[in-house]
Amino acid sequence: MTPTIVAVVLAVMFVAAFVRSALGFGEAVIGMPLLVLVVGLPVATPLLGLAGFAMSSTILVRSWRQVDVKSVWRLIVSALAGIPIGLFFLTKAPEAITERVLGIVLIGFGLYNLAAPKMPELQDERLAFIFGFVGGVLGGAYNTSGPTAVVYGALRHWPPQRFRATLQGYFLPTGLAILIGQGAAGLWTPDVLRLFAYTLPVLLLSAYLGGKANRRLSGGQFRRVIYGVLVLMGALLLV
Repeated sequence: MTPTIVAVVLAVMFVAAFVRSALGFGEAVIGMPLLVLVVGLPVATPLLGLAGFAMSSTILVRSWRQVDVKSVWRLIVSALAGIPIGLFFLTKAPEAITERVLGIVLIGFGLYNLAAPKMPELQDERLAFIFGFVGGVLGGAYNTSGPTAVVYGALRHWPPQRFRATLQGYFLPTGLAILIGQGAAGLWTPDVLRLFAYTLPVLLLSAYLGGKANRRLSGGQFRRVIYGVLVLMGALLLV
């Protein structure tokens, strides 16, 4: 792997990790398309998986007190229940149709809340079971469990710090499960591990800078950014 490729990977990972640290999610939206072009899918997927797990761990070390425990355990348990069903649908449902439906839902939700003066607010964390279960099904089928957790957090009107921390509490165990599966599948190649070692200092710097950006965002600014990223995620799923 040439120094130029390594430099490009580090630059992409810096931006992707900054977005993850500032918002609590979104590194795949930034990182995957660019990394696939540079190093290919077999390297990009496990590299982002390792980076995401490292970012969740780093953020939680500093902000675990902000985690909404009542919501996060419900999201995790119901997601784990939905994953086997998602694996079943993986062999039965057309991936393109499911991803397009999810993309349309995300775009509609994001655009509605960007235009509406006030969005609905969930008062009861018990509805986390529904969002977590749907996320588990989508994660097991198409590795897209994140958007439903993001939508749930937006509907709870969490402030930026709680939103960011609680999503990491959800992504950490689910990310670990994904990493174990990728390792068992032999995706942790020497190139992947070497690139991950190179990116660790970049991830730490991004975590620090993204955390400062997160604390500077007001609740209204933060929600507008979230809705904009959801529209972008939906558009990427459509295309």
